[in-house]
Amino acid sequence: MTRDETALCRVTLPDNERKSDVKAGRYFWPSTVLMLCAAIFFTACKEEKKGERGYMPDSVGAINSLAVVIDNELWNGPLGDEIREFYASPVDGLPAVEPLFTLHQIPPSIFNGTTTRSRNIILVQKDSATYTGIKTDKFARPQKIGVIQAADERTMIELIGKTHEEYINAFKENDVKANQKRFLVSPNKSQDIRNRFGISLIMPSVYRTGTNKDNFIWMERVIPKGTMHIFVYQLPLNAIPEDKNTRVDAFIKMHDSIGKQYVPGREEGMYMVTQKAYAPYVFDITVAGKPTMETKGIWEMKNFAMAGPFVNYIIRDEENNRLLVLEGLTFAPSEDKRDYMFELESILKSVKFVGKEETAPETK
Repeated sequence: MTRDETALCRVTLPDNERKSDVKAGRYFWPSTVLMLCAAIFFTACKEEKKGERGYMPDSVGAINSLAVVIDNELWNGPLGDEIREFYASPVDGLPAVEPLFTLHQIPPSIFNGTTTRSRNIILVQKDSATYTGIKTDKFARPQKIGVIQAADERTMIELIGKTHEEYINAFKENDVKANQKRFLVSPNKSQDIRNRFGISLIMPSVYRTGTNKDNFIWMERVIPKGTMHIFVYQLPLNAIPEDKNTRVDAFIKMHDSIGKQYVPGREEGMYMVTQKAYAPYVFDITVAGKPTMETKGIWEMKNFAMAGPFVNYIIRDEENNRLLVLEGLTFAPSEDKRDYMFELESILKSVKFVGKEETAPETK
């Protein structure tokens, strides 16, 4: 409220004049003033409350990028090395070394204005109070800021080691959601996957259905120097053992059989298999609220010089008595593949179990 609006609310009438106005039925004007004051007051309060949240601009930055707010001296020393050790470590399952994040250092003196709008930020600062934690949507939306605060460099290095897994997971989840939001600008509207498997996936419209038969759907996207692929199929619930000592071998055997049956090469005897030279990375995660086996590795074409990375999710769908398998792979010779694979990961992690589309019976 302005000073004039506040003064308006304080307008009163002398007692004798107030009584005569009531008797004469002329109390209308001051009553109107009071009602107007009340309206202005509550409106101002609402605007002030809204203003506390304030306008929140959209966050900026490339997918898989991370802004590191830290003094130049600290960045160029052991503390900076510790940050790079974890946040620029190699991505699992790629044929060449690519960093987990592309790091951008920002000195605190210029961390203002548009530089505060990065989607993912690590804020490293010296302070007498030790603190770690993740701030959400502080300067933009969506945004995650991982804070490392301590009085000395040694303690900050220890905090980097203790918090990196939590922070990395938060940043990656934030990027997955940002990717999925971008997909919705021009989404693929095909119902093929839903009609066959009772699930939905959020993906860009550039993905096209190539194969749709029996128990297998294959979607493809053409990229400047290659192609990206998505496979969806299902297996019996007991097809992959839960025993961690045997499930990797069982996965490779299953993966190769699917490749032989559904992913042929250009000539007979050529088909997709799991590359044996590198053992796949296997993780237990949760996707769509269900236990999931995540596998990252390298595929190759049998009897032909063709290969690339893949990510595979085997989702334990007990409600439908099956293992639902979602897989993404990339073929892009001599190109960086981190961002391509992260796009596929973002698509596959968008899965929702929605049931099959009911089709109306034909009428004669």
